[in-house]
Amino acid sequence: MELLEETDPKTQLLRKAAQQKEALQGEVKVVSERTEKIIKTALIVGGVLAATYLIYTLVSDKKGKKKKISKAKGEGEENEVEAEEPSAISQTITKIGTVLASQAAVFLLAIAKEKVGEYLAKKENKPNDDL
Repeated sequence: MELLEETDPKTQLLRKAAQQKEALQGEVKVVSERTEKIIKTALIVGGVLAATYLIYTLVSDKKGKKKKISKAKGEGEENEVEAEEPSAISQTITKIGTVLASQAAVFLLAIAKEKVGEYLAKKENKPNDDL
């Protein structure tokens, strides 16, 4: 009887399908582990950048370069005001911070979208007993 089952095309296909399913599950596991490592690395790099920025702002001179700006005041009087010119490093760090904040917002919005979609799908599939 076993010989008959081994030669049966249906059982062979089922075995192949089970083998392929196991192989795919193994690949998914490997990919998810790699993705987890990449995300952890990205979070560590982001944390290091944030810590570096905080240390830089605490240690750096708060005076910076000053630029005189003259403003017209009233009847021909001029008032000179000193304004700080941000350094190239602080401008770059500000740009990086802005980009990171916008990327984080996009990421959080995507998660919120998924959760709302899941909630609505559950709500749609659940029969309404309230009516």
